[in-house]
Amino acid sequence: MNEDLKSMSRKELEKLLTDVKKALQTAQARDRRDARKAAERAAAEFGFSLNELEDEAPKKEKKVKGPKKAKKPAKPSAPKYADPSDPSKTWTGKGRQPNWFRAAVEKGIDPSKLEI
Repeated sequence: MNEDLKSMSRKELEKLLTDVKKALQTAQARDRRDARKAAERAAAEFGFSLNELEDEAPKKEKKVKGPKKAKKPAKPSAPKYADPSDPSKTWTGKGRQPNWFRAAVEKGIDPSKLEI
């Protein structure tokens, strides 16, 4: 078979490909028809029709993911500490310590005295 394919032209190969696709579709339809007949026979053994059983089958619900909700912007934290020499310099107590806070602690000032 390999050598037959190698000797065929492109048009012959394309024709063969379309014929194979049609044959596969026909075979699939035939198999589906046979499976349905077998299922109908099996249902009839128990006194049901296949349509009655299909109606009773639980339907699977597809989970639909909706659009993602936009995150609300985080509210800035209230300042907890203030620089005694310049009260406009504040720190929330979160994140990296500001230089003025670090310098005050190194001088021996208790952090609780820097609280607002």
